Amino acid sequence: QVQLVESGGGSVQSGGSLRLSCAASGYMYSRYCMAWFRQAPGRERQLVVGIDSAGIPSYADSVKGRFTISQDKAKNTVYLQMNHLKPEDTATYYCAARDWVDGTYCEDYSVNDYKDWGQGTQVAVSS
Repeated sequence: QVQLVESGGGSVQSGGSLRLSCAASGYMYSRYCMAWFRQAPGRERQLVVGIDSAGIPSYADSVKGRFTISQDKAKNTVYLQMNHLKPEDTATYYCAARDWVDGTYCEDYSVNDYKDWGQGTQVAVSS
């Protein structure tokens, strides 16, 4: 229902930076959760960071202090600034969206709770 397109992935050395973008189009929820997930080969898809329509973020411990999520509502775009990248950050990064239900927090939602997904963008961090 919501179309999502990621961009900005690439290859970088340890300590480098990348900025990912997620552009949304089509119908958008009045209140929403937007999130970045990542999936490395042989591993489960894991939450990196989420943000609600009020602008409140929730980061995974592994990226706190290094990654920053932001949104430009005028452009219907969410960004992920990734600094001090590590080889462990190597993965396909996916943007996802879902409606934000009253009485819940975006961090309460799991992978299977998100309704809309982008195609993913690959990030490779070398030693």
